[in-house]
Amino acid sequence: MSDRLAVLPQYLLPKQALTLLAGAIARHRGGALTTALIRWFVGRYGVNMAEAADPRIEAYASFNDFFTRALKPGARPLAEAALLCPVDGAISQFGASERDQIFQAKGHHYSTTALVGGDAALAAPYADGAFATLYLSPRDYHRIHMPCAGTLRRMVHVPGDLFSVNPTTARGVPGLFARNERVVCQFDDAQGRPFVLVLVGATIVGSMATVWHGLVNPPRPGVVRDWRYDEAPVVLAQGAEMGRFLLGSTVVMLFTREAMRGQRFNPAWAPGGAIRMGEVMARV
Repeated sequence: MSDRLAVLPQYLLPKQALTLLAGAIARHRGGALTTALIRWFVGRYGVNMAEAADPRIEAYASFNDFFTRALKPGARPLAEAALLCPVDGAISQFGASERDQIFQAKGHHYSTTALVGGDAALAAPYADGAFATLYLSPRDYHRIHMPCAGTLRRMVHVPGDLFSVNPTTARGVPGLFARNERVVCQFDDAQGRPFVLVLVGATIVGSMATVWHGLVNPPRPGVVRDWRYDEAPVVLAQGAEMGRFLLGSTVVMLFTREAMRGQRFNPAWAPGGAIRMGEVMARV
């Protein structure tokens, strides 16, 4: 079966309703029922609870508490590199952007302007720059960390669809990451060069949150929401937590050509390969 045929049912599913239902279940504190759900999930997806700060399944009052669990200190040591991998997961795609085009999958590209919500000025610095698209599966650690030190300048919540973001859907849905709901976070690095970190929503992703704002969605008003931080910038160190997914999804990063000059991506990286937060993403 072709990938486009495989994803056809997703066009017909009531994705918004399913997401609202999943969010309600994930927030519910159901005692023994919640513990049973978490225990099933751990077994079904092979979640490694040994590395969790609290490995006891019964210690989590809600599924969201479990899903956004912290790790033990030292579980993800930080490498010495200009850019660190911000998440656990798998590599979808990475490399150089061609003008304003980002490679999604064979036969599919989308523009940096579409990714950031239609703001051409916000997207302009990333022409002929670099990108990395990283997929978080259900079994992964779901907190997102800073690839480098950064000062937050802007956050944009872009409404959109809620397709799955698994590899089959990435191959079958054109412009997937620029059509799903997403939270665009623009930072300046220590040298004042901008970079963007985008949290992309998906089917049953109940919400996305950042450390400076808390829950960004819900609410879902159906219009672009924009926050500026020039008057009260948020400064985060390399490796610091910046946000989290309540149920899994994808992170897309954009870097300028200037910022990547003299650097290259980790030579061990390849599409489909497993990654861990804190490992080398790019270095001189």
